Amino acid sequence: MLELLVALLALALAYFALLDGWYLVRVPCAVLRARLLQPRVRDLLAEQSYAGRVLPSDLDLLLHMNNARYLREADVARAAHLTRCGVLEALRALGARAVLAASCARYRRSLRLFEPFEVRTRLLGWDDRAFYVEARFISLRDGFVCALLRSRQHVLGTSPERVVQHLCKRRVEPPELPADLQHWIAYNETSSQLLRAESGLHDVLKDQ
Repeated sequence: MLELLVALLALALAYFALLDGWYLVRVPCAVLRARLLQPRVRDLLAEQSYAGRVLPSDLDLLLHMNNARYLREADVARAAHLTRCGVLEALRALGARAVLAASCARYRRSLRLFEPFEVRTRLLGWDDRAFYVEARFISLRDGFVCALLRSRQHVLGTSPERVVQHLCKRRVEPPELPADLQHWIAYNETSSQLLRAESGLHDVLKDQ
């Protein structure tokens, strides 16, 4: 019995030492909870909330939530959001997937130890290649927006338009994207062109 306990402990230590253990547990749990325990959200553009609290493992040397943790929490909340509104199911039905292609973050005020917060996620819109998602970190102490994250979810294997059409059973025009988001998209396009030029891909694509 003791040997079994030692083996299980060693396995648990190896799991958390070699893998990003909590993340690999939390995302599937968030997806299952959204699918089985929470009501389906029919409005693709509706805002959804995901509750959280700053834990000791989230802190950095300045004793506030580490900047990388915001991205982690936004990732978990986004998985739950896309599950509840049916996007993940539609992607799977179409044999497609979505990957994070770009993100940006604004940090406005620190979240402190044990401070409760909500991640309020909403789909801002889509274009011919990607969905654009926003996550706001709201302190539940006073309602202040502590951080704002935007992400570009690139769709592989189909198009965002087909995903939305699969969900709504009809063609839906994408909403007009906010002006600041359009500037960010333009920046990403310019950056991609510069990087392709640096690596010589621009000339290769031009020859093709």
